[in-house]
Amino acid sequence: MLSIYNVNSLVHWEERDIRLRDDFVRFFSDEVARFLRSANPAWDIRRVEAPTLMPRSLVSDAYSNADIWVQEQVSKTEAELVLRPETTPSTYIYMQHLLGNHSRTRLPLCVWQAGKSYRREQDQPSKHVRLKEFWQLEFQCAFTADSGNDYHATSLEPVRRMIASVIHLPTRIVPSDRLPAYSEITMDIEVDNGDKWMEVCSISRRTDFPQRYRSQPKKGPALNHEVAVLEIAIGLDRCIYNWNIAASR
Repeated sequence: MLSIYNVNSLVHWEERDIRLRDDFVRFFSDEVARFLRSANPAWDIRRVEAPTLMPRSLVSDAYSNADIWVQEQVSKTEAELVLRPETTPSTYIYMQHLLGNHSRTRLPLCVWQAGKSYRREQDQPSKHVRLKEFWQLEFQCAFTADSGNDYHATSLEPVRRMIASVIHLPTRIVPSDRLPAYSEITMDIEVDNGDKWMEVCSISRRTDFPQRYRSQPKKGPALNHEVAVLEIAIGLDRCIYNWNIAASR
C-alpha cells in the first residue's frame, strides 16, 4: 500500500497485494457458499459485476453530495451519475432483474460483488485504512422474512473463522457501533493488529430489499412474502493491510 500521489487516502497497490486480494475473493466466496448451502442446499449463488458509475437516484439518502463523488452534468439531458459509495444498490437491481415476473429464479438467492467503491472520507493517517477509493466484497443473501432459518446468527462464527484462518491475528465478533437505518441488527468482525481492533467485516440483517417475493405453492393461491437480506460486507483493503502486519511478525 503506497501513498505516492501525496494525496491522503489514495494508494497504489503492488502485484503481491493484488494477487493476495484475488486469493481472498476466491477463498471468501467459496467459504460463504459452503456455509450457506450447509444451512440450506437450496441457495442459488451468483456473482455479478456492475458499473462503478451509477445513477444518483439509486444512492441512499443517507449520503449527501458532501459524502460522495458526483459527476458534473454538462447538459440537462444527461443522467446524474456518481461514483458508487457502496455496491448494494447495483446488486439489488440485478437481484430484482433475476426475480422478475417471468423468471424461474427463486429464493433463497445470494448475489455478490467484488469491486471498488468511493467516498469522501476525512483525511486520516494511513494506519486507519479509511480510503477514498476502496475495495468491497459484499454478499447480499435474500430469503423470505418468514423463513425459520436465522441466517444472520448462524453466519457469525463461520465468517469469523473464515477471516481468522487467513489473517493470523486475534479476531472477535462485536455489536456494531452504528446501526444503519436499513438494518435490524449489525455485528462486526474485528482484528487486533497491535495498534487497535480494526473492523474488517460487518454482517447485517437488512430490511430494505425494494420488492416482495411471490411464491406459488403446489396447492392454494400465490403468496407474497417480505424479503430479508443477510449482508456480509468485507473490506478487502483492510484484510490485506492486516495480513501484511501478521506476515511481518
